[in-house]
Parts: sequence; structure tokens; C-alpha cells
Amino acid sequence: MSRFPRALLAAATAGITALSLTACGDDSGSGSTDCESDALKIGTILPQTGSLAFLGPPEFAGVDLAIKEINEAGGVLGCDASVIHQDSGDTTSPIASESADALIRQGVHTVIGAASSSVSLSFIDKLYQEGIVQISPANTSPEFTTYANGDYYFRTAPSDVLQGRVLADTIIQDGHEKIVILALQDSYGTGLATAVEENFTEFGGEVIDTIIYDPAATEFSAEAGQVADSGADAVVLITFNEIVNLAPALAEEGMGAQDLGWYFVDGNLSNYGDQFPAGFLEGAKGTYPGADTAGIQERLLEVDPELTDFTYGPESYDATVLAALAAVQGGKVDSETIKDNLIDVSREGTKCSGFTECAALLEDGEDIDYEGYSGPIEFSPEGDVSAATIGVFQYKADNTFENLTYTFGDLEE
Repeated sequence: MSRFPRALLAAATAGITALSLTACGDDSGSGSTDCESDALKIGTILPQTGSLAFLGPPEFAGVDLAIKEINEAGGVLGCDASVIHQDSGDTTSPIASESADALIRQGVHTVIGAASSSVSLSFIDKLYQEGIVQISPANTSPEFTTYANGDYYFRTAPSDVLQGRVLADTIIQDGHEKIVILALQDSYGTGLATAVEENFTEFGGEVIDTIIYDPAATEFSAEAGQVADSGADAVVLITFNEIVNLAPALAEEGMGAQDLGWYFVDGNLSNYGDQFPAGFLEGAKGTYPGADTAGIQERLLEVDPELTDFTYGPESYDATVLAALAAVQGGKVDSETIKDNLIDVSREGTKCSGFTECAALLEDGEDIDYEGYSGPIEFSPEGDVSAATIGVFQYKADNTFENLTYTFGDLEE
């Protein structure tokens, strides 16, 4: 690959669209490349506002780190890649759909997002109709595996079929026999609730009740009362940021984390710190998809020194790099080329990690098998990762969590 002058990568700020500049021209003197039209353009629809805003910073950092590495390595097919950041909001607003319209108008080749499964479902059809690749770093609803308009859809996070299995096994191993599931009413909440229930029952436990609540609710005394009256010895809390209101309601009913087994999921597993009184969450456990982030944390902090959580940062990095590698292998940056090459660069070749190493192998004519920071990332024909790691975590007295173990599972078993 010829090396081209590199432009500065623009920094993304909350609520503001950011676009990196692209370099133009071939410094070899053998011709020219129009990098205004031929450069890879990535768009993001990730949470800056709404109930999943706590997931936004590591996801934006993951994308920006990938763009930085891509451009430092000479770009994609001789041109610097660029990124346009847009807000996804949550399901209570039309922000994500409006963001998709904005990115379509600006001619992006791949969209990274959304974090919420239900939010992705609000614009997936628009991207399908335009033939634009979508790669979510955090969607886990099983619905996407068989989604009718899913030809351009991929994800670097695993289906909740796997998270449900690991979470159910963790609850059983902790000695609990009867649980209540409290889940928000959307494709993520109900999908993960079903996966937990099926696995917990298969492992010999009893699901006394599954309580589905309105994600726009701010008062949860009725739901807390149902949990208190159920006779369960543990509760699975499948929520987003509503947990900051729901958890105190449970505690007021005598169903605190030290009274009842509390189990969180990726939608609410966060370092809450002084948002709750000291010791409030101590002993609660939770799961979220993804390998140990230690290998990428320092690099993400270089992009955003304010990060305190790293959830889905690796998946966002991997999604961006995979799109770039697919373009390199296909020899073009258009979305159709990226779609047609994403599966190939993710499996059955020389194992490599990061854009720089993998792009060099492609330049040498080798097939590659991309190994990501978030896991092996071998895409199935449906755009799912075929195997993944689920981390199990436990809260400490300061309301932050630490890792207990990681479980690797194959979704094709």
C-alpha cells in the first residue's frame, strides 16, 4: 500500500458531530487518488444521552482509537479514514432515527451502533434500504439472528443466548433455587429474560415470576412489592439506568443486595461509586459479554483519559477495524464491498490482531483471521459472533465491581 500524508483526526465531543479530515493525493508520483470521494467514512450511532449514556464514552473511545491506528498505518487504500459521531439517545426519543438520516445524507460506508438492541431496531431498516453496513458493538438481542432485513447487519457482541446461560449457571452455583426476573419491556429485556428463564429452569431452578416493566417508569414500588411477596431467594435485574430508582425501591422493601441475591447484566453493570450509599451494592453480581479489557484499557485511556468504565470499548474498536480490513481485502471502501468481505476477514486465515498487523498481511496477499480485543470474532453467515467470552463480576463495598471469572462459550454448539 502506498503511504499518503495523514490528516489530523478530529476529536468527538458530546452532542456534536465530529468528522476527521482525509488526505488526498498519491505521494509516489504515479497518479492521484481522490480521497474526498474514495476515503472510508465511518458513522457512529452511540449513546451520548439517555438511559445508556454511561456506555457511550468507552464505545466512542474504541471507535476513535481504531480510526487513529488506521490512519497512523497509512489509512485504507491510501486514504485516511474519517468518523462522524451521532447520538443514539434511547427508545424514548427519535434521536437515533434522525442520526441515521444524517449519516445517510453524509454518505457513510459503515455505521457502528447502536448500543441498545431496541434502538438499533429503530433504524436498521433504513440502513438496509440504503445498503449500508451496520455493526453493533453491544446489541445482544437474539432477534437480530433471524431479522428479515439483516443482510447488512453484524455485531461484535454475542447473542444473549450465551449471556443467559452463563448468568443462570452463576445463580445456580451460588445456591439459589427460586428467582424473580425484573426486565424492561424491549427486545433486549424480554430476550435476555427468556434466555435466563430457559437456562435456569434447565439447570433445575424455578422462575417464580417474570415482571416486565415500562422502561420510561421512574417509580417502582409496585414491582418491588411483587418481588418481596414472591418468596424468591434471588432477583435478576435486566435494566438500563432505571436501576438507580429500582434498586432503592427493592431495598425499602427489605430486599437489598445483602438480603436477597441481586444479579445485574450488561445493561446496568457499571461502577456506581457514590451514586449509592457505601456498601449498598456489596455482594451483588453481574455478567456482561466481552473478554478481559486489560489489554486495551491503557490505549483507550490515551483517547479518553476520563474513562472509568471500559464496557464495549473493545467491541467498538473491533467493529471499526473489521470494517476497514474488509475494505482493504475487497479493494474498495463502498458498503457492498465491506459487507461481502466482513465474514472472510474474521475467519479462516492467518491469525492477526489490530489493523496494522492485519492490513500488512492482506497487502502481502494472505487471507486473515482477525482476533479482536473482545474475542475471536468469527462471524456466522447471520452476522453473529460464533463464540464469545462472558465475564462474571461482583460489587465491592465502594459500589464498583471486580472480575471473578471469565467463561468462554460457543454459540454454535
